[in-house]
Formats: sequence, C-alpha cells, structure tokens
Amino acid sequence: MTQQSTKHTIRILGKKLSLPRSLFMRRFIGCSFIIGGILGFLPVLGFWMLPVGLVILSRDSRRIRRSRRRVEIMLLRRWQASRFCGKANRGRKKNKVAVRIT
Repeated sequence: MTQQSTKHTIRILGKKLSLPRSLFMRRFIGCSFIIGGILGFLPVLGFWMLPVGLVILSRDSRRIRRSRRRVEIMLLRRWQASRFCGKANRGRKKNKVAVRIT
C-alpha cells in the first residue's frame, strides 16, 4: 500500500472525520487544537479541543499514540470496574473483558 492510497481519518465518538493528506497540515491542525484547548477559558474555544488535538497528532506520532492508548485502556478498565457499570450487571457473573484498541 502506498502512502498516497492510505486514508487519513480519525474516529471520534463514532463519527469518522477525514484529515488532510499533508503531514504539515495535520500537525498544524493538531497543534492549533491543543493551543485552543489551553486557552479554553475563552468564550469561543473550549477545553474539549485539547484531547481532539492529541488524537489528531497521535495519527503521526508514536509517543502520543502510545500515551493515548494507555489512557484509553485505563479509562475503559476504570469504567468497567465502576459501580455504575456494576449496577447494570448486578447478579451476573463478572467476566474479564479483553480490550483491543487499534
């Protein structure tokens, strides 16, 4: 598979968003979202922009991708072990769930 034929998309909350093919533009957009997230106290910008910027940057950066995957797995395991998840499954035998995030 060549570099040009790969699709640059990310999935956020179940929706696919396409990204530019240019590495420079993807990094520019990711950094812009992170800066906007840091300035989230301003009316137009929001703190939601910080994780979106990290997801965009994780498309091309190994370090950020590994950190993002660790955080996703940690949050998923905490959510599964929380009392809110346990109430829905009360009376059922608890099985360990294998987590696979690609």
